[in-house]
Amino acid sequence: MSMRIYRRFLLALVLIIAPGGLHAQSIEDMAGQMIMLGFNGDAVTDAGVRAVREQIGRGEIGGVMYLRTNVASLPAIRSINGALVAARPWLPPFIALDQEGGQIERLTRAVGFAEIPSAAAVARQGPEAARAIYAELGRNLAREGFNVNFGPVVDLDLNPANPIIARYERAYGSDAETVTAFARAFIEGHHAAGMGTALKHFPGHGSSTGDTHDGFVDVTEVWQESELDPYRALIGAGLADMIMVAHLFNAEWQDGDALQLPASLSPHWIAGVLRGELGFEGVVISDDLEMGAIRSRFDLEETVVRAVAAGNDILLFSNTVAYDPELGTEIHAILVEKAGEDPRFASLIEASYGRIIALKRRLGIMP
Repeated sequence: MSMRIYRRFLLALVLIIAPGGLHAQSIEDMAGQMIMLGFNGDAVTDAGVRAVREQIGRGEIGGVMYLRTNVASLPAIRSINGALVAARPWLPPFIALDQEGGQIERLTRAVGFAEIPSAAAVARQGPEAARAIYAELGRNLAREGFNVNFGPVVDLDLNPANPIIARYERAYGSDAETVTAFARAFIEGHHAAGMGTALKHFPGHGSSTGDTHDGFVDVTEVWQESELDPYRALIGAGLADMIMVAHLFNAEWQDGDALQLPASLSPHWIAGVLRGELGFEGVVISDDLEMGAIRSRFDLEETVVRAVAAGNDILLFSNTVAYDPELGTEIHAILVEKAGEDPRFASLIEASYGRIIALKRRLGIMP
């Protein structure tokens, strides 16, 4: 029997043992809330949309992420999002997207959505304009049924040749005070509309010379400690809902890490720096765990287990490398199986569940 079939057998056995559904505090339900998945399809009747809707209904995943390929029209989006919420109305999913502005957006004027400028362009307009821009963006996203926007970018613009931040004008500036001020406008505008946000890309991508979409990125020689300052300020102000951790390696801060784990899989960065030094008690979400920096080095099971052990609360998979409609089911089975083997791993899932539910309640996602 293959490992994939074995895991699905275990999950089926759990469902047989607990007919009629699982209790809210079961390890199965808790594990499901930790998975956020990309999907195929742009209509509520598409097979890929039905697949994630069913996984939400069974409690196997707790959120979805939109890409531009999922966007056909605003009415279609509203139909999809309504169906996703209806699949488990007592515990609705996070419905997320990257709508930063500029070139990083999923909803465009082509479908009738009001686009906004890039972060760099917003910063040139000043704080008052930023507050108005982000308040309107938050309202527009909430109206379409979204409840999380993966932003603001709080990377410092330290490398003009940066291939993923500077290239697309995703940073507000090169100093932490400026970045923090505009990030605050982004967050407060979204909060006013009931939208959650995610600071990114911890511990700082603005100085890098490589792109983690492509493969391993070592920032040892370029990263600066000032890149933590926006996180420190926004956490201290109580404005951080989620923090997204990037797939970056820094030997100076991970001395003795023979595996050269990226920050997203590193207990040092998440449990040590983010939780310990910076005092963050909210939801930690990984960057897409299908990026080249991860998939080129770790298989699915190792990725999932290391991500949880490092301290991630939500494991984000775009499901784009080799689309699998049952990916959420498979990841869920890995989490449940490992929790059954290791009480410490189960306790990490329970702690993550608590943080996720607290955020869903605070944002009004849960009824």
